[in-house]
Amino acid sequence: MTTLNEDAGRRRFFARVIGALHAAMLGTLGVILGGAALSPGFARRDEDWLPAARLGDLVEDAPVPVTLRVVREDGYRQIVDRRTVFLVKTAATVTALDPTCTHLGCRVSWDPTSRELRCPCHGGVYDGMGMVKSGPPPAPLPRLLTRVEGDRVLVQI
Repeated sequence: MTTLNEDAGRRRFFARVIGALHAAMLGTLGVILGGAALSPGFARRDEDWLPAARLGDLVEDAPVPVTLRVVREDGYRQIVDRRTVFLVKTAATVTALDPTCTHLGCRVSWDPTSRELRCPCHGGVYDGMGMVKSGPPPAPLPRLLTRVEGDRVLVQI
């Protein structure tokens, strides 16, 4: 026969074992969920510098449309996307402008006669450096990082 004191000791032992198992399961679940939630923020992003144009091919103070070839992995295949940017060469730098209008996402085009970037959807007008001149766009055209290596202009995507 077991005594009442032995039964209480056995219950405490099993309660502690079950509590330790619960703590281990919750800790494991916390690590898995926490890692899934935080890992995209800590993931290293590759810098993709794509060749865009030769410096000599750009016109001074006028946006030149350039199509970039962006290669990305999709499972076991490589997908080639094409992305157009405007390159603007000034005396000191080359600036890359995303041609997506900041109003509703239409693609702007360069009008050489008026020397403006125009959005065909709602009449947004930008100057040659992507700053808003008139219309509904709330912000200037987004800029992409550029660098010049020799006579080649590279754009970071």
